[in-house]
Amino acid sequence: MPPAKPPVVYDYLDYRAYLRAYYEAKKAADRGFSFRVFARLAGVKASNHLKLVMDGKRGLPEATARRYARAIGLDGDEAEYFCDLARFNQATSPNERSALYRRLTGFRGYRNVHRLELEHAAYHANWYIPAIRELAARRDFVEDPGWIARQLVPAISKAEARRALTTLFALGLLERLEDGTVIQGQAVAATAPETVGVHVANYHRSMLELAAQSIDRFESKDREISSLTMCVGPDDVARLKRHIQRFEDELIALATEVEDGDTVVQLNFQLFPLSRGRDDE
Repeated sequence: MPPAKPPVVYDYLDYRAYLRAYYEAKKAADRGFSFRVFARLAGVKASNHLKLVMDGKRGLPEATARRYARAIGLDGDEAEYFCDLARFNQATSPNERSALYRRLTGFRGYRNVHRLELEHAAYHANWYIPAIRELAARRDFVEDPGWIARQLVPAISKAEARRALTTLFALGLLERLEDGTVIQGQAVAATAPETVGVHVANYHRSMLELAAQSIDRFESKDREISSLTMCVGPDDVARLKRHIQRFEDELIALATEVEDGDTVVQLNFQLFPLSRGRDDE
């Protein structure tokens, strides 16, 4: 039986999963390898340090991550990727996670391995890509970047429209029939669990920005911006969320009944605290 191949660090978006794969491959190739041996190679005091990290009971500060990289045999970009990956998984703020995700996706090794994941990232990071998918439901839709760019508000560039089409076809969210007609595909724009939070947060931020701009961009007859401020308890928040979700289901059903739509719209729901609760004091 051939020895297990060492894992490729660029395959991973969770540094603990990478370390588990590394340990299993190393152990399979060398029966004498152990947590104690790795601790000596990495220059850490605790003999079970790697086990604690793999189990999520210990984190990896920058200096220790670099020791781990050297012990594993990573150097150059691979070592930098591993250290950034540890920082990404341990980041606590959305802005820091977004910045570190951009760093990770900038590595050539990552881009070679995760081509489809990058398409998913583009779908959520750019408001106009989902909009173009919905635009394809129009009977007069034309697979022309110039035409598409002019239809959107605010307008985008032809280059952006061209890249959006590439992303949508790659993800199966648009399909081309034998006669050349473009229709919406049924694929779901899913992402790796480690990056879902990053993509979705960025998507909502961009849509909220467009919602704010719509106050000045459109007349009141073409938009609906309203709000309601009230005092509720913890159980009431859950109840309000259920009402919103039921309303969303009704709107989805309504959307499926549209036979000849001509305008893509965005509908946002926002429900968030404006004060601390009693249990937060």
